[in-house]
Amino acid sequence: MERLTILTRDLTPFEHLVASHLCEGLSNAAIARETSHTEKVVENTVSRMAKALGVQSGPDINIRVLIALAYRAHFGDKAFDKLNIPCQHLELGPHGQMICNRHID
Repeated sequence: MERLTILTRDLTPFEHLVASHLCEGLSNAAIARETSHTEKVVENTVSRMAKALGVQSGPDINIRVLIALAYRAHFGDKAFDKLNIPCQHLELGPHGQMICNRHID
């Protein structure tokens, strides 16, 4: 069985922040406001993340959606917490609480 590698390199803390905002559906302008950066910085960060996640653009491809999907697949579904949607990876934990084995704290 071949091992799937999603990341070609570790994401920077800022890339994690931008990716989490992408997962929330925010636009580049909204992410720029939230992070006190320019839209150009956010655009460049999205481009770097696409390369790091191995996501390629095309005429009919929304690269931001693919980045969000790749990010969620690798780092879990924390974006759902803000939407009050239960995570699809919940399991009964050792102390009776529901936990997601994909969430990164």
